[in-house]
Amino acid sequence: ISGGELFDFIAEKEALSEEEAIEFLAQILGAVEYLHARLIAHFDLKPENIMLQEKDVPKPRIKIIDFGLAQQLQDGTTFKSLCGTPQYIGTGTSRGGPCTALLWGDTARAPLGLSGLSPFQGETDAETLSNVVAGAYEFEERCFSQTSEMAKDFIRQLLVKEPEHRMTAAECLVHPWIKPLSRKQALNRSRSSINMRNFRKFNARRKWKLSYNTVSACNRLCRTWLLCHLRKEDEEL
Repeated sequence: ISGGELFDFIAEKEALSEEEAIEFLAQILGAVEYLHARLIAHFDLKPENIMLQEKDVPKPRIKIIDFGLAQQLQDGTTFKSLCGTPQYIGTGTSRGGPCTALLWGDTARAPLGLSGLSPFQGETDAETLSNVVAGAYEFEERCFSQTSEMAKDFIRQLLVKEPEHRMTAAECLVHPWIKPLSRKQALNRSRSSINMRNFRKFNARRKWKLSYNTVSACNRLCRTWLLCHLRKEDEEL
């Protein structure tokens, strides 16, 4: 996979219309539909796990990676473990729920890709998770002013709190925003655009937090190794 992360590729662009963004989103939804049809839950489908096979081509192809948390579930089963990243955890996932709750987390990139900010985003991870559990979100004008109403409708139907009323991946793929029913709907997609300023800010924050977490993990490992080494020396004395 030589194309790097999808979000890094988008952040390098001067502008991106919703129509162009949908080309990527449709590929992600197609992959999610493939997994969910086989009752496979990724559980950690976030920006850094969405890659491009190659980027110097007219239509880059998406590749989903890191299936370390993925599970194959039985239809009708519930799950209780809390895993993943707060702003990408589904409202059903955060409390334990059926397989139908998985789509929220596996398609939460839609609002992020459109605004550079999650509608559930809080000041802290705890506040973000609380918003997810409560299903409390809003389309702030400063973030979603360039977003079409059809795109907002798509996001609303993804963020429905009750899993049984939420769109499936297959339903997402035939939503008018993804698959326009008229020339007017198609035209609205091409005229509406991604808020690139917010998107670049979000991507920079995401990369910084990822680096910070990596350094913190390395420091914890070093401290653990040092403590074990000192304890071993004490036992030998």
